[in-house]
Amino acid sequence: MAGHSKWANIQHRKGRQDEKRGKIWTRLTREIIVAARAGGADVNMNPRLRLAIEKAKAANMPADNIKRNVDKATGNLDGVTYEEIRYEGYGIGGAAIMVDTMTDNRVRTVAEVRHAFSKYGGNMGTDGSVSFQFKHVGQFLFAPGASEDKVMEVALEAGAEDVLTHDDGSIEVLCAPPDFEAVQKALQAAGLQSELAEVTMRADTPIELSGDDAVRMQKLLDVLEDLDDVQEVFHNAELN
Repeated sequence: MAGHSKWANIQHRKGRQDEKRGKIWTRLTREIIVAARAGGADVNMNPRLRLAIEKAKAANMPADNIKRNVDKATGNLDGVTYEEIRYEGYGIGGAAIMVDTMTDNRVRTVAEVRHAFSKYGGNMGTDGSVSFQFKHVGQFLFAPGASEDKVMEVALEAGAEDVLTHDDGSIEVLCAPPDFEAVQKALQAAGLQSELAEVTMRADTPIELSGDDAVRMQKLLDVLEDLDDVQEVFHNAELN
């Protein structure tokens, strides 16, 4: 179903994220604080916090930092109050973009996001203008060469909703967000290591961009991702 460049696009995105590793701790800190404030400090009862802490550990955030951020959120330490705001808009070629932010100043954040869209060839949309094109899912991506039969058997048995094999040979597993941990544990127990494992907003219909359009779209995405208050940027562009 999805296009031939699925694997290349995922690898490209991962490379971009690695280049921006210095900002990762800031974003993870916000996610931990918001998750803990919303669902409490008990990771056994708060899957969002559990996932945030796993990401923080994977990014080599010290345990003391993690604990301090949880304490901030649950009132044991004074901390900043963040609110989550999603902005929607259009990029190059009408590509759909959603920008998830956490901010302590929504006036500043909306101004920065709007400026990025307008300056780099996009258009800010209204709430709901593009979100219908995305689905909230757990997503695992396996490199070309992984055993399709084994991935499919293990994933579907664990509760995955779909297993897709793309033209480039990569295999994508999709599940409902509440089933993410169960599917992840089953895949790991079977010795199946995915290159990507996350709960994300997945585009239903990708738009392929190439040449100058792809370059301009990447610039817009980079600028949005570099904004201090931005946590995640989701889009439906496949850049060739």
